[in-house]
Amino acid sequence: MRPLTLSPGPLVEPLAELSKEEIERYSRHLILPEFGLEAQKRLKNARVLVIGAGGLGSPAILYLAAAGVGTLGIVDDDVVDVSNLQRQVIHGVGNVGQTKASSAEQSIVDLNPHVAVIRHEVRLDNSNVIEIFSGYDLILDGTDNFATRYLVSDAAEILGKPYVWGSILRFDGQVSVFWAEPSVGGPSYRDLYPEAPPPGAVPSCAEGGVLGVLCAQIGSVMVNEAIKLITGIGSTLLGRVLIFNALDMTWRELRVRRDPSAAPITELSDYEAFCGLTPNTEQEPEELPSITAAQLEELLKERAAGRRDFDLIDVREPGEYDIVRIEGATLMPQNRILSGETELDTAREMYVHCKAGSRSANVVRHLREQGAGRVYNVEGGILQWVHDVEPEKPVY
Repeated sequence: MRPLTLSPGPLVEPLAELSKEEIERYSRHLILPEFGLEAQKRLKNARVLVIGAGGLGSPAILYLAAAGVGTLGIVDDDVVDVSNLQRQVIHGVGNVGQTKASSAEQSIVDLNPHVAVIRHEVRLDNSNVIEIFSGYDLILDGTDNFATRYLVSDAAEILGKPYVWGSILRFDGQVSVFWAEPSVGGPSYRDLYPEAPPPGAVPSCAEGGVLGVLCAQIGSVMVNEAIKLITGIGSTLLGRVLIFNALDMTWRELRVRRDPSAAPITELSDYEAFCGLTPNTEQEPEELPSITAAQLEELLKERAAGRRDFDLIDVREPGEYDIVRIEGATLMPQNRILSGETELDTAREMYVHCKAGSRSANVVRHLREQGAGRVYNVEGGILQWVHDVEPEKPVY
């Protein structure tokens, strides 16, 4: 196996000159003995793509722009929501409802007008990833789902491009550099996670929460790695995963190497299927028995009057339950049911809800496979309940 090159040299050639204003702006970089004028010229000539202008993308984009990266690409098809502002510091109250990519572009222009911005307001998928990646020297992956992470990994390997990966959840963060180019000998995301976790096993930030400042802590490390890759200074996290615990304020390191038996990635695949997110097409999909929020309201009235007996199960997490709940619901988080930690009486009539309907659908399918014949999904979850039944309650 070829030895790993932790510092493969500068990724980008230096630009010819910096303007007088740029020299003044970046002077604190230029006087660093290990950095200097040439490294700053490399940043100016660099083209960096940031996937996601959300929790990790926000600090990453700001610090890449402040550092003087010449061209910043932003991939994001979402819009700014009030619930984003606790951690996505590139956006403000005035940006709510605006696309995240355009909001981020405004912040970049205000911070550093010397940076060119390219917006990709699309959802990254097999049809566009190769074309988009081809226009950049380096990718920063701040996505929050496994299917897109494997897509990014494979596309980067096909093109021979390095990328910086970050991940956050609750109080924990991870960051590393992947570069599966044979001449470099680095690992890919698949070497760290050869198999995707079962659907629902790892909650998203929307389900499990995230400490807002954790985004800055991990995002800033991602930018540090990007700068080192572009300029060739220092030793990168190639072959190392940095793991951070914000509660204990501890960092630890995990080594990761390329699997010598792994075949090179030469084409993209079905990432939804790989992550278990698509149904078995060999069988006719079973129609999920469901009710609406309005129908649930009537059922609860009948139960309160003693004319109906059933269980209402809330499969969200305790923190979500504390924010807003349907009176009379019993909290039983999805993972505990799917793992068998919490058992339910499958003979009972049950109605299951979550935030928007996906986790409850997983639980309903699971219970029906266990023999429950009278279990139903509440369409739209508590978001639909608040919209249709109790609009005075908060949403998150």
